[in-house]
Amino acid sequence: MSSGDDAIQAAAERAERTRARNLPQFDDLPIPADTANLREGPELHEQCVPLLPLVGVWRGEGEVNYPTIDGPRRLAQQLTIAHDGRPFLYHEARSWLLDENGEVIRPAARETGWWRPQPDDSFELLLTHNTGIIELFYGEPRNLTSWEMATDAVVRSKSAKEVTGAKRLYGLVNKTDLGYVEERAMVGQEMQPHVSVYLHRVVG
Repeated sequence: MSSGDDAIQAAAERAERTRARNLPQFDDLPIPADTANLREGPELHEQCVPLLPLVGVWRGEGEVNYPTIDGPRRLAQQLTIAHDGRPFLYHEARSWLLDENGEVIRPAARETGWWRPQPDDSFELLLTHNTGIIELFYGEPRNLTSWEMATDAVVRSKSAKEVTGAKRLYGLVNKTDLGYVEERAMVGQEMQPHVSVYLHRVVG
């Protein structure tokens, strides 16, 4: 069986668990609701097609580490990437710290934002963090299943810690899962690995 056949079979098996799920919806909005399931809701805008594999709800675990924290620390995350038919994707990530037994210690980082694909297949990712940071990433697909980006601008509130830059790489792993790694320069440290997460699709 070819790798393409393997990917199709793996996607079909995954879809048996995820195809009937979507974001919780309000049914009284006068406009179309967001969808994280490409089988439901409005059609994906053609400009978003290079980002199509990212659409869904993803959950998994990973690690956060940096010289300024007592780490490495184990974490879990849910990542939602959805759309409403227009030429952008909605992004929300929620994380929580885990102990060595996988039990939740407390909520951790949250971020919301927008993937804004451009006509040349490049994209912008604008993220707002609960820590008082706003970041503008510019990126390009590395291939059909991975996307690399780096910050062009970082804005900090008066109470936020110093962050000067970040890089991210998202990519499909084992044909159906999603992994991402982040590097970050902050609090006087040079750019270096900060977060790595491995996620499984739960919607879409």
